[in-house]
Amino acid sequence: MTDTPTKRDISSPADVRGIQRRTLAVLSIAQIVGGVGVAVGLALSSVVVDQLSGSTVISGLAGTATVLGAALLALPIARTAARSGRRAGLSLAYVAATAGCAISVLAITITSWPLLLVGLVLVGGGSAGNLAARYSATDLSPKGHAARHLSLVVWMATVGSVAGPNLAKPADHVGMSAGLVANAGPFAFSALAFGLAWLVVAAGLRPDPLKLARSLADPSEPGEPGARGEAAAQGRPGTQIRPGVPGKPDAAPAVRDRALRDGWRTLRTTPMARRALVMIAISHTAMVSVMSMTPVKLHHDGSSLDVIGLVISLHIAGMYVLSPVVGWLADKAGRVPVLILGMSLLLASAVLAGTAQHSVWQVTTGLVLLGLGWSCGLVAGSALVTESVPLDRRPAVQGLSDLIMNVCGATGTVVAGAIVGVLSYGILGLVVGVMVTAAGIWLYLTTRR
Repeated sequence: MTDTPTKRDISSPADVRGIQRRTLAVLSIAQIVGGVGVAVGLALSSVVVDQLSGSTVISGLAGTATVLGAALLALPIARTAARSGRRAGLSLAYVAATAGCAISVLAITITSWPLLLVGLVLVGGGSAGNLAARYSATDLSPKGHAARHLSLVVWMATVGSVAGPNLAKPADHVGMSAGLVANAGPFAFSALAFGLAWLVVAAGLRPDPLKLARSLADPSEPGEPGARGEAAAQGRPGTQIRPGVPGKPDAAPAVRDRALRDGWRTLRTTPMARRALVMIAISHTAMVSVMSMTPVKLHHDGSSLDVIGLVISLHIAGMYVLSPVVGWLADKAGRVPVLILGMSLLLASAVLAGTAQHSVWQVTTGLVLLGLGWSCGLVAGSALVTESVPLDRRPAVQGLSDLIMNVCGATGTVVAGAIVGVLSYGILGLVVGVMVTAAGIWLYLTTRR
């Protein structure tokens, strides 16, 4: 089958379902290996920057650099996807991450923390790619299944992301055996993982799901933002494209040239999409702020690298393991209730982690809840963003969503590093708790009104 099948190539909805199953399988494999790449470096980046710079405040910039990189690459990935399809966008993300890992190895070798931060910005491309993959899973989803398909791809990152932090120490030993300096091996290992993720996407994501969805789009579907009916207005599963229904061929060239402008205009005229985007950003900001500073707290409390790796692994398990359940719940109960549930879990996490003192298990419990709250915000929010806007504007709006999410996350890590360095980890928990509580109340009141 060619990369962009014609309607003659797709003889029935069953053909589209088969292509969607293949798409989900390819994206899932890429998520596994890409998750390894992200998680191996995630476990060490703030500690390595702390060691090279000798500053707790500067160590917080490690998380900032990675999140900022994901933000900076979100729009190029979205623009590339709008112009050339999902495969091209994801390839850009993983190639950038591979280059960032190579720069990080060089930076550690010459003991330059500023260069390491530069490398970590590009490493953020791996996170951007994994985030973009979730949207790729919804292009061919039938009505009422977007959250479940999206959450399945998110869930598949569990294997790589949970295993990744625990591979940091073995990768370091192998790297030193191969002649690399201490702490460089994990980043070399991440480079191999991102390279493999790129190969999987480049070879396997055929036909491209976004191109196929455009060619099969039903012209009877609403064409303007906000025309998705009461289901979207209430945050319930809304209208999806109808695979296999003949429609007009993709008239995208002119649309793609205006992608970003149309994305902003779509958000301005679609209240539910804006609310969903805000909740995604809040969830991500809370998660990365607490998570990025937890390794530093545990390190200063005397915890070993093995303990830090285990805590981060359990946190990442909380992020991904139950995502299919979250997706099912979002499809059945509605997006808004799941978003409010996510804010409640983030509040519980902030209270537990922030009051933990020297209790590793209390911090661990808080980090697991942190991951669960993030999962609710990401899955339900992403599904709501996707179904609230027209197909031809989805890549741009999705890219803007990831941009805003990661800019807020990067800002959060800067503030988190300053709070922990100047005040304490407990004060960070207090600030995050107030933020997520206010967000949950705001969503409830605005949606109800």
